[in-house]
Amino acid sequence: MEEQNIQQEQSQTEQQAPQPAQATVMQADPADVEKNKTMAILSYFIFFLPLITDAKDSPFAKFHANQSLVLLLFIIVGNVVAGMLSFVLIGFLLMPILGLAALVFWIMGIMNAANGKMKELPLIGGIHLLDK
Repeated sequence: MEEQNIQQEQSQTEQQAPQPAQATVMQADPADVEKNKTMAILSYFIFFLPLITDAKDSPFAKFHANQSLVLLLFIIVGNVVAGMLSFVLIGFLLMPILGLAALVFWIMGIMNAANGKMKELPLIGGIHLLDK
């Protein structure tokens, strides 16, 4: 009887435990994806490119332009912080870690755009600076 109570309490605790956050994947219109896939990929090289072309009305291209802008700001802020901390050993350790993270996020963003997915980048992708 006591074992059943313990098992019930454990199962209730497991059900109440917070689930790890997963990246949000939004559905994109297949026609929009096909038409603006190139612009979405190019946005990871020049974030504002889709915003000054015909793709400015595309939710798919704007999503990836936003992800690229957030990534650019992550790189800038990360380098400024690491630069300010460079007089301490942690700054020199932080720069390569941030650089590697930025490279991984950049590749992930390009792959998502090339595969027609509107998937947010880890950690920073939930920030929306451009209108949806």
